[in-house]
Amino acid sequence: MEKDSKLLENIIVDDKIFVIRGIQVMIDKNLAELYQVETRRLMEQVKRNKERFDIDFMFQLTQEEFDNLKSQNATSSWGGTRKLPYAFTEQGVYMLATVLKSGIAVDVTKQIMRTFVKMKNQSVPYFDIIKRLEKLETEDKKTKELLQKVVQVVTNMNEIQGEAKEGTRRIGFIN
Repeated sequence: MEKDSKLLENIIVDDKIFVIRGIQVMIDKNLAELYQVETRRLMEQVKRNKERFDIDFMFQLTQEEFDNLKSQNATSSWGGTRKLPYAFTEQGVYMLATVLKSGIAVDVTKQIMRTFVKMKNQSVPYFDIIKRLEKLETEDKKTKELLQKVVQVVTNMNEIQGEAKEGTRRIGFIN
């Protein structure tokens, strides 16, 4: 068991988590590799327990998403897949551990969950930056609108002054 725990410490999960449809997910093939089972065996367990895998836990990639994923990885290790792969959210990965029921599945899932949490914690400072940028964009739009109104007022004032110069005498001191 000590050997297995040392092996699990060396598992690299970070590079197996992707953002697809704005959600952090793991692909069925990568999960099967981590759980040390064949992808088809993993998916058999999912199909046998489909009531546990709601749409927000797991979804099948579109051809475009799959092509994009392959190009991001610059790899041809996807082999001759006949079906588009499935993506599992963090909750879906947890559900996999409940249906696989092997010791390695539990240990690997713990490692994956820790990685998901670590990645979320690393991204927290960026949320503040994103909010500030959105606020600047909104303020920039308001500034542009205000500038347009000021330009319109100046234009209207110039038109009024032009009409006044042509049709009336000036009142006041003349230099």
